[in-house]
Amino acid sequence: MSGVRVEEKRMGKRGRAAVVVLGDFGRSPRMQYHALSLARQASLEVDIVAYGGSEPHAAVLGHPSIHIHKMTQWLTSPSSLPKILRLLMLLVKPLVQFLMLLWFLCIRIPAPDIFIVQNPPSVPTLVAVKWASWLKGSAFIVDWHNFGYTLLALSLGRRSRFVAVYCWIEKHFGKMADGALCVTKAMQHELTQSWGIKATVLYDQPPEFFRPASLDEKHELLSRLDNDLRLPRGVQDCISIGHSASASDELHDTIFTSFIGDNVAEKANRPALIVSSTSWTRDEDFGILLEAAVMYDRRVAAILNEDDLSNDRSLWDELHHGKQQLYPRLLFIITGKGPEKEKYEEKIRSLRLKRVAFRTMWLSSEDYPLLLGSADLGVCLHTSSSGLDLPMKVVDMFGCGLPVCAASYSCIEELVNVDRNGLLFSTSSELADELMMLFKGFPDECKVLKFLRRGARETGESASWNSEWEEHAMPLISQVGKK
Repeated sequence: MSGVRVEEKRMGKRGRAAVVVLGDFGRSPRMQYHALSLARQASLEVDIVAYGGSEPHAAVLGHPSIHIHKMTQWLTSPSSLPKILRLLMLLVKPLVQFLMLLWFLCIRIPAPDIFIVQNPPSVPTLVAVKWASWLKGSAFIVDWHNFGYTLLALSLGRRSRFVAVYCWIEKHFGKMADGALCVTKAMQHELTQSWGIKATVLYDQPPEFFRPASLDEKHELLSRLDNDLRLPRGVQDCISIGHSASASDELHDTIFTSFIGDNVAEKANRPALIVSSTSWTRDEDFGILLEAAVMYDRRVAAILNEDDLSNDRSLWDELHHGKQQLYPRLLFIITGKGPEKEKYEEKIRSLRLKRVAFRTMWLSSEDYPLLLGSADLGVCLHTSSSGLDLPMKVVDMFGCGLPVCAASYSCIEELVNVDRNGLLFSTSSELADELMMLFKGFPDECKVLKFLRRGARETGESASWNSEWEEHAMPLISQVGKK
């Protein structure tokens, strides 16, 4: 009990913290982990102010010291509106968001010792949190995930006046914070040198629920997903043809696993399972993955001397009934939500591939780690609008012991150790080369893939979010909370 009193004294008199996200909290895993650490490790009451939408992790929802306050989300402006009205909506939107944030931060929640705010978005979030911290006598910390103005520049261009104003606000109010966290050393250097902001690097690390899945867990998950994988509406491909689901066998047989006696076994002719999580935005070029899939499909067909007129259905039936080849079928499961999802789903439907299939889906925060822990490879297309942040999805993959092929950019090697836990690519051809190399002889003879899996597992086991937060975030929060 004395330890709790010391902790509360060190963290502030009110014993409260507020986590602020001007976005879907269920899609902000780092901020969810902040909330859990503030409640568990700092023994604070935690108020979360954010938009609703996706369901947060059960650990967040079930913690008695975490309280979620959902704001009403701003409606998307229809594209049919006249241009002048769309511009007016763009000006009104941040004003309405600013007033709503002030209402929640100053009226709806108890005054905290400290606000921790996610950036981006920067406008009006940083302004509102600064005002609220002044009005309530609280400190505030900015957790820099990226630079908001660089994301805005993707759509408006770097020379836009809106981008220049946004950048000024982000820099000005960012400097007014009592402390700062950031996700990479490259970002720390940029904040220090260009903006005069001293930030502490808090690397993303996987929490305890990201771990390799057991064979039983894999079978149970894939049994629940089996109909969506085997029988997608209106799709015929190397996964759907030759498969049928019935009530009698759905618990005993999946595309990847089956029961032998009382034990689960992986099928020798199973497809390779590849997972890519995407926000379907412009800083992730999903077209690279589609082009690589086409190249893999054509290169394997050429190696096996198959012509374009060969009967796909006959090949699929042979593969379904146990025929093994030097290169396996690939099943890509693409998870996530975002603005360009429908565009790429249409492109996927137009592809005619013999050995590659795609499925898009949204998984719960409990099932997503199980999927990563069940997969054979992860693919990350994130390239960063600023070139200074790291993809948290790769951290999660390593936590599950999943090796990664990741798009190459300036600071990605702070996370991906090439030829130890993953590979990098810059073009679709390079990614296709890596798929050919990694899956040759799958599932038993792919030595490089197995070596990278061992490296990914070692990376995931070498650190945890709790220890990283205790070492780097806790001292900053304690120091700021005393002010």
